[in-house]
Amino acid sequence: MVVQGPTNMAEGQTRPWDPAEYLETEEDMVAYLDAALAENDLQLIAAALGDIARAKGMTRVAQEAGLGRESLYKSLSSSGNPEFSTVLKVTRALGLRLRATTA
Repeated sequence: MVVQGPTNMAEGQTRPWDPAEYLETEEDMVAYLDAALAENDLQLIAAALGDIARAKGMTRVAQEAGLGRESLYKSLSSSGNPEFSTVLKVTRALGLRLRATTA
């Protein structure tokens, strides 16, 4: 199988893959967050929430969560360490809900 890249990029150039560009539906976002939660890795979960927030519009999510946009970017990065209250505010602003199941 031959995969061709975008025609507007010079030969051999790449650009970073951005998951936010592919989170188009609520179902995409739920599946993405669910996969991150299944890994039990706080940094991965924070990054996934950040990707979803960027897909929905970080400024809007920050406003709805009552948080600063810049601090939200930092908290929801792969190196961020958000407080649990921040996670809950963001999930609510995203229209998502965390659920528990048996392991």
